[in-house]
Amino acid sequence: MGWRAVWSACEPGSVSSRRNYRTIFHPPPLNTVSDPAVVSAYDAFTGANYGEVAMLRKRNALSIVEGLAVAAILIAIAAVLLIPQVQVHPHPPARRVCQNNLKQVALALLNYHQVHGCFPPAHTTDDKGNRLHSWRTLILPFVEQQPLYDSIDLTKPWDDPVNKKAYAAVIEVYLCPASKLGPEMTTYLAPVGPDWSFGTEEPRSLDVIDDETVLVMEVDPKRAVHWMSPYDFEDPDEMPFDSASEGVHSGSWMVALANGAVMSVDRTTPPEEVREMLSIHGKEKEPQ
Repeated sequence: MGWRAVWSACEPGSVSSRRNYRTIFHPPPLNTVSDPAVVSAYDAFTGANYGEVAMLRKRNALSIVEGLAVAAILIAIAAVLLIPQVQVHPHPPARRVCQNNLKQVALALLNYHQVHGCFPPAHTTDDKGNRLHSWRTLILPFVEQQPLYDSIDLTKPWDDPVNKKAYAAVIEVYLCPASKLGPEMTTYLAPVGPDWSFGTEEPRSLDVIDDETVLVMEVDPKRAVHWMSPYDFEDPDEMPFDSASEGVHSGSWMVALANGAVMSVDRTTPPEEVREMLSIHGKEKEPQ
């Protein structure tokens, strides 16, 4: 039965005609109808505009697709914004480098102690008592500098021309990047004194040093020495830092302890507390 025949069998407006229409007349999808007569009949029977309905359906379909596309874009943007921002530093902070350097120096001293049964002397001397080399030179094999150590003539002074190769060498582990000094200079000094970790006469061992005693410390840049220099912090009446200044690490100074730990100490620490930290006897215990 053709479309026109079906339509003529259903009288528009009657209940039976609408029932017959629903039973018999099943038009194809709106976007596939092209016969103008069928479109006109459909409009007359349903009271709707076939063209408008088709356009509306197309518009709704496009709206759904567009909405999905926008949603996908928004989800992608949100995902990017929610990813934690990782800051890549081309160089680690100076404080971290300095802390790691002191840790390596402390471990080197402890390894030297394990091999020799004591810490190195603060410096070596010739038979006339003249200073020759620093403890920093003596622990070179323990900071992965064995070839450089082997090139040094320990019977000649540290600044003798025969030792010019070592004198010109840069030992990164002795250099604090925040000090802004020459690469051959160091601010890592040992406290040298009768009651400090490095004695003035004989090398000390852990048997006589409290494990929380300062073994090596960072001093202010104005006290820096060449890393081969046999001079350290040796004035018991002075402080290793100027409490009135901020220093190179924003109000603190670094120390390595006899137990291998490295800690940051506030520069406003009272002098008496600093001296307790330097003493081989450690902090005085409260009477029981």
